[in-house]
Amino acid sequence: MAKGSRGAGSSLVRATLAIHEPPVGYSTTPGGLIRTFGFDFNPAQLTLARRAQWKATPAPVERDGSLPEFMGTEPRELGVEVFLDSSDEPTGNTVLKKVESLLACCEVTTKSIAAKQPSPPWVVFQWGSFSTARFTAYVGSVDASYTLFGTTGVPIRATCRLQLHEIPSRTKGQNPTSGALTAQRVHRVVAGDSLQSLAWREYGDASAWRAIAEANAVDDPARLPTGVELVLPAAEEVRP
Repeated sequence: MAKGSRGAGSSLVRATLAIHEPPVGYSTTPGGLIRTFGFDFNPAQLTLARRAQWKATPAPVERDGSLPEFMGTEPRELGVEVFLDSSDEPTGNTVLKKVESLLACCEVTTKSIAAKQPSPPWVVFQWGSFSTARFTAYVGSVDASYTLFGTTGVPIRATCRLQLHEIPSRTKGQNPTSGALTAQRVHRVVAGDSLQSLAWREYGDASAWRAIAEANAVDDPARLPTGVELVLPAAEEVRP
């Protein structure tokens, strides 16, 4: 199977899953970027769910049942199917490594243990302009099905099903009932980039570079290796 031939895989815009360190303290902004999981094939299907909680208390005097009471809205859930295939390299272990990186999203990170706030990574699923499905979440479950193996027994094809649970956050100017985060973008550093130039280009304020540095745990702002991917916080999340 050629890459890009499954579902919407022929699209030029690839879906990504940005995997971050969990924040320290009570922040709802993801910590530094651990890695970006790129989709070889765009998902053929996404399942987006949201539930409202209602409570009905039985009352003996109510013949047809009591009036239900609205208790609140639960955060969104997103079901994503990830198709992995390296059958063109039957002796490689690319599929195995990618599955392991997804399974690691349910494991506590070393940095969070050191900060005495043990937590698995936080993630942000992004797919072009499909903003409805873009929000910060934790991975509730990863189910991997290996469907093809090489001559040495190494998996060369797999389907992974991820269940993402939204981590709500209220930011300035946000509808308090939506629970949705404003959009974040990922920028791949090219030669000549600096935090100041990125801040000016993104926010019109070069002094906002500190927000980018904080979001990506950049220790040395003067050194930006080419090819590194940086999360650019939404303008509403950048303090003036």
